[in-house]
Amino acid sequence: MQRNTLGLAHAFLRQHVRPGDTCIDATAGRGRDTALLCRLAGPSGRVLAFDIQPEAVRQTCALLQQEGLSAEVYLDSHTHLAHYLPPGSVQAVVFNFGRLPGGDPQIFTTASTSVPAVEAGLSLLAPGGVMSLSLYYGGPNGYTERDAILEYLRALDDRKYTVLIADWANRRNEPPIPVFLWKEA
Repeated sequence: MQRNTLGLAHAFLRQHVRPGDTCIDATAGRGRDTALLCRLAGPSGRVLAFDIQPEAVRQTCALLQQEGLSAEVYLDSHTHLAHYLPPGSVQAVVFNFGRLPGGDPQIFTTASTSVPAVEAGLSLLAPGGVMSLSLYYGGPNGYTERDAILEYLRALDDRKYTVLIADWANRRNEPPIPVFLWKEA
C-alpha cells in the first residue's frame, strides 16, 4: 500500500465497496478513483463520475476505455450529485478537493461548492455507506476550503455519522488530509 493520502483512500474503498454497489467519484480528475470504483463494483455495479473540466472528463473516459471499464461520466459540478440518484442509494462517494494536477491552475474546488457537494453526497449514502475525502490545500485555493469542510464534518451528528480525520505528523509542507466517513446503519 502506498503510504500517502491516495493509498489510504484506495485501501479504505477496497474494504467497503462490493460487487453490485453504486458509487460516485464526485471529482473525477484523471479517473484513477473512477477506475478503482469500477473494478470494485464490477459489471453488476454502477459508477458515476463528475468533473467540471472537459480535460478531466476526457482523461477519465480515456483511462476507462484503456482499462476496459465502464462508468457514467458527466461534465457537471459535484454540487449536482443529488440530481442523478435518489437519497440513500449509494454505497461509496469519493472526493479529491483542490485542483487537477497538470490542469488549469485557475480552476480548483472552493468551499462555496464543496461543502454543499459533501452535503449532497451524504444525502445519497445508504445506511452503512462510506465517503472518502482527500483535502489538497494551499496554493491558489488556500486554506478556506479545507477549513470549511473540516468545520462542516466536525459538526455532523455522531449518531448518524462517524468521521475520521487523519493528520500526517511528520510530512513537510502541506500534505493532503485524508478523511473517512461512515454513515451509521
